[in-house]
Amino acid sequence: IMFNLKALQRNKTLKYGVPMLLLVVGGSFGLREFTQIRYDAQKIRKKLDPSLEARVNVQNQAVVLEEQYEKLKEKNLDDWKNIRGPRPWEDSRQYQEQQRSR
Repeated sequence: IMFNLKALQRNKTLKYGVPMLLLVVGGSFGLREFTQIRYDAQKIRKKLDPSLEARVNVQNQAVVLEEQYEKLKEKNLDDWKNIRGPRPWEDSRQYQEQQRSR
């Protein structure tokens, strides 16, 4: 019995492999629990009455989309000019004025 116990203590797989395997597998379960806590907290913080949330989302989206559509309708998209931005070594104001005057 003593011989078997000493042989097991000298076995590298039992000495290093099993603790490493327990650390990796146990760590994955631990991380899963910690990340689940994070997502649960976000759900609780975001919780809003569904009927109120639906009204708020629909009203905001409709107004924003209509405003953007009106702004785009006013612009002339057929007559535009592509102006390259300045390189780091170029003076930005001087270069942009030069591009606009062309």
